[in-house]
Amino acid sequence: MSSVFSLLGKGLKLDTRADIEARLAGVDPTTIEEIHLGGNTIGVEAAQALAEFLAKTTQLRVANFADIFTGRLITEIPPALSAICDALIGKPTLVEIDLSDNAFGGRSVDPLVPFLSSARSLRVLKLNNNGLGPAGGTVIADALRTLADSLDKDEKSQLRTIICGRNRLEDGSADAWAAALRAHGTLEEVRMPQNGIRMAGISSLVQGLAANADLFHIDLQDNTFAAEGAKKMAAELDRGSWPLLRQLNLSDCVIGEEGEVSPVVEALSKGLHNKLEILQLQNDNLETEAFALLAGVVEKLPQLRKVEAQWNEVDEDDEGVVALLTALKRQGGKLVLNDEDEEEEEAEEEAEEEAPTKQSVPPVQPSAPAAPVAAETASQAAADKAADALADLLGKVSIQS
Repeated sequence: MSSVFSLLGKGLKLDTRADIEARLAGVDPTTIEEIHLGGNTIGVEAAQALAEFLAKTTQLRVANFADIFTGRLITEIPPALSAICDALIGKPTLVEIDLSDNAFGGRSVDPLVPFLSSARSLRVLKLNNNGLGPAGGTVIADALRTLADSLDKDEKSQLRTIICGRNRLEDGSADAWAAALRAHGTLEEVRMPQNGIRMAGISSLVQGLAANADLFHIDLQDNTFAAEGAKKMAAELDRGSWPLLRQLNLSDCVIGEEGEVSPVVEALSKGLHNKLEILQLQNDNLETEAFALLAGVVEKLPQLRKVEAQWNEVDEDDEGVVALLTALKRQGGKLVLNDEDEEEEEAEEEAEEEAPTKQSVPPVQPSAPAAPVAAETASQAAADKAADALADLLGKVSIQS
């Protein structure tokens, strides 16, 4: 059983050495495997005392330092962050660090570099909502590339997850991130939403992602693909670059243009990523022809259980939408088209979580007469009719080469 030290969400203001030492009193650092300090604010002196505690840990696996500098001066953050991160250098057991929701900006990221560039055991890096900007983002990406380049020839990177959203990375850091992703080549989950990355940056970033064949979760929501970026993404999907892909989030990415079928949808319609479970294409200028193409590939994606497609250029009764909805329902999947659908789904998920683990045994029902044979025949006829309608619709869709 792991040993966890947590002050998570307590809202403490830890300014002095005495403030933090009172909380750490009686805790043996050599037994700690996880430390969670998010939701408190830590000053320089308290951070230095915390660093002394961290330096003595021998089994630390998870370090959660999200949101620990609220209300601190910009001059306080670098020395406090430096003390904490330097204490983690050389910890061979450390696999996850979360530094999200700390206002580093481009001026306070340098203290992260010695740690990140040498963290060979690190598997999960969470840097969400840090206001990095292009300059800070480049510093982080370069540190990760240095880490990859420092590995021995036959040594494989341990890094598996990068979460770096809401950081205004923009095109200015995209090349550095692409190089870092390519250098590691071991990533399974990359989430970089809401970073203001545009066409050229996305094109570069996608090439970096393509070097990571084990990716199962890609989230680039709310970055601008447009025609250039969509073509690059489509080219990698067309190659089947991510055979293990289970979740793809390209919502709010402008992957479609008026009157044309998005090349991303065309690539997806080939069904090469047959492990896909969740596809998110909200607000992407998709029209009924795109929905028809997706409907035609559903049977090749047996694990696809949800398509989120709110705020596109379609009505709920459009032929393509109805075809996709029908195809998904046939294999137990859902099409989310509006806020009501989303709210209904969230309510169902909450109900499932609250339901008791033991299921009650249903009462025995009397056997029905021979009517089911007729019912099955009618059901099959309806399915055949839907399939014929989809075939006719797909025949009207032309894919541009």
